[in-house]
Amino acid sequence: MDPRPLRVYVLTSSGFVPGRGHADVATAAIAGGASAVQLRAPELDDARLCDLGRGIAARCRAAGVLFVVNDRPAVAAQVGAGVHVGQDDDPASARRAIGADLVLGVSVSTPDEALAAERDGADYLGVTVWATPTKPEAAPRGLDGLRAVVAATPLPVVGIGGIHAANAHEVLEAGAAGVCVVSAVGAAPDPERATRELVAAVESREGTT
Repeated sequence: MDPRPLRVYVLTSSGFVPGRGHADVATAAIAGGASAVQLRAPELDDARLCDLGRGIAARCRAAGVLFVVNDRPAVAAQVGAGVHVGQDDDPASARRAIGADLVLGVSVSTPDEALAAERDGADYLGVTVWATPTKPEAAPRGLDGLRAVVAATPLPVVGIGGIHAANAHEVLEAGAAGVCVVSAVGAAPDPERATRELVAAVESREGTT
């Protein structure tokens, strides 16, 4: 896939700031210039996730922003979104559920997992770079682990975990096509401004290459 939609990738959250939900984070991220938004709402059942996803999907389409649903291929297919799955899921099954035209992302930790995801139809890969309280079960691979995955596959790779505007350049310099964040936007006092700062950091790094 074209890696440009992965440059600044915001995952939604609820609970960081009282009264701020997934739709609020998504709306702020879009206004701040994010190139991709992922609806990550494990606390919602499929029906509620579909309702929420349809609204965010419409905003993303209007803004030309990639929209992805976390972990639930059936929901993604219903709302016309891509899907992102992990190693506990079946990427090949996810690809069948969403069809050939929607985006499939897969979380990987090693070059072997990257190659397997590529064979299963992944369009892009995600690697946890630094430890993150938003997903403590994800083992951080560090910048060297990120470089190893980037070197193993032609697919674009995004870094996630502990990333913010001040260290985004390190992730990009390690070969990532983009940076994914959760709390850097969702927990920020002003999530739109936080997204703009992340976009500026990415654009600054691109301007030096």
